[in-house]
Amino acid sequence: MNEDARLSRRAMLGLAAAGGVAAVLSPALTFGQSISTQPASPITRTVPSTGEALPAVGLGSWITFNVGADEVARDECAEVMRAFFEAGGRLIDSSPMYGSSQEVIGYGLRKLDGVPGLFSADKVWISSGSAGPRQIEESRCFWGVSRFDLLQVHNLLSWERHLDTLFAMKAAGQLRYVGITTSEGRRHGEVEKIMRRQPIDFVQISYNVLDREVEERILPLAQERGIGVIVNRPFRQGGLTQALESEPLPDWAAEIDCRTWAQVLLKFIIAHPAVTCAIPATSRIDHVRENMAAARDPLPDEATRRRMIAHVEDI
Repeated sequence: MNEDARLSRRAMLGLAAAGGVAAVLSPALTFGQSISTQPASPITRTVPSTGEALPAVGLGSWITFNVGADEVARDECAEVMRAFFEAGGRLIDSSPMYGSSQEVIGYGLRKLDGVPGLFSADKVWISSGSAGPRQIEESRCFWGVSRFDLLQVHNLLSWERHLDTLFAMKAAGQLRYVGITTSEGRRHGEVEKIMRRQPIDFVQISYNVLDREVEERILPLAQERGIGVIVNRPFRQGGLTQALESEPLPDWAAEIDCRTWAQVLLKFIIAHPAVTCAIPATSRIDHVRENMAAARDPLPDEATRRRMIAHVEDI
């Protein structure tokens, strides 16, 4: 994933693998407290291939959970996970590409003493098809789960061989769902071909109020083929929220119960009928709560979504 690594209010102070720096936060909870679900449950979307309900906002781990062996930073990530689960979240997404993120997720799950309802989504990302099973097993051990719920071929790398592996795992009961990913608008033509020809359960793509290419073919095809959609880069890795944070919220934001721009941007995404789950990444407890609060009614209708587009494009 060749994403812009610019840091913003929604990103870590730095990549621990590169600099060993961790953000200093003030966790609102301690590890001794148990996880409980808040009374207001998030909006859920149905996984087309099974009918399973998933909360419409999940948790990404690109950059934000890549904190290496720093125990303070790992504890902060665990508290982000705690806040996410307490708000009704389920789906956490990672990849072997994301540095120490998988290990940090596993650390958090151990600190939280297991999380009923976790939906574990990871990826296979290696050029050798024969090396895929070994990498998948290593990822599983990092997480500490008995099996993954979803495995995705990351950015279509060696996708033919890896899909064979994932479909075999699913048939053997070692995996629940199979998917593919892309980011930043790359290789949509190939993604479309795979969606038409392979029995995948999920496709992960980039989509936000400014990057809407997937509305033309990918999202309608997902609806047609019964494929779930996971959305990455909902904030352009913090670029959108950074650009908008000094702008006042428009009056219509109150009509859809949005108190921040992040909530406006997330509600735009999850209001699309093809979208199953958006996965913003964060290293902050207040931001994960803010994000999860976006998974609440009311959602914008099509007229409001058009107004959102026009307003953001004019800023």
